[in-house]
Amino acid sequence: MLVGPRLALSWLTVLPVRGPHDIGRREAGRAITSTPIVGVLLGTLSTLLLWVSQTLSLDGILAGFLTVGALALMTRGMHVDGLADTADGLGCYGPPERAREVMQSGSAGPFGIAAITVVLAVQATAFGALADEHAWVSILLAVTAGRVAVVVACRRGISAASERGFGALVAGTQSPLIVAFWSVAAVAASLAAVNSRWWQGPIVMAVALGAGALIVHHCCSRFGGMSGDVLGAAVEVTTSIVVVGLLLGG
Repeated sequence: MLVGPRLALSWLTVLPVRGPHDIGRREAGRAITSTPIVGVLLGTLSTLLLWVSQTLSLDGILAGFLTVGALALMTRGMHVDGLADTADGLGCYGPPERAREVMQSGSAGPFGIAAITVVLAVQATAFGALADEHAWVSILLAVTAGRVAVVVACRRGISAASERGFGALVAGTQSPLIVAFWSVAAVAASLAAVNSRWWQGPIVMAVALGAGALIVHHCCSRFGGMSGDVLGAAVEVTTSIVVVGLLLGG
């Protein structure tokens, strides 16, 4: 029963947790199913860091940038790297093969740098603003939502861009029931995100998860299937949409 959470922690964090020795699609699918649990852990740590920063009277924007940096360190920077590679792939000309070649080049191009700059700046300033409002639940939900987007991205019907690599292990591993469970849980939990407007959280969460799914669908069409980089982009974009959406009207 712990194979999924252990493997998810091993893949998605720097924690010294070891997954199984032999990893196939069955084990990989269990890890993806457990990804939102990792999101709750990362969201809790991010919320705690922002709370400590507030207690120490740090400026909200500074605290937000420290939190974004800490998240990148806790996740080995994989999602940020995936965002940059995906942006470069979408920005290049040529067939899917050429786009995948650009993504695997190992360096960030202009589109990738721009995407990282904008997304991380948005997250940092939004985290800082939420901390200033003491909206701790919103911070936790935003980080978790990015990991729920991974489950949605790996739903059945999504194929991998290559027969090898991370995408081949996880694409199409999540049943409709699992996708529905985590999506409904995220939307339900977001009822507590905005105290004065109970409806805002669920709307923002639904829009963010829907946008993440659309981005993955577009990337799969452009690249000939899904890859690990596309999952990283889904995490970062979904998180950004949630933090901005929960600040609207504040």
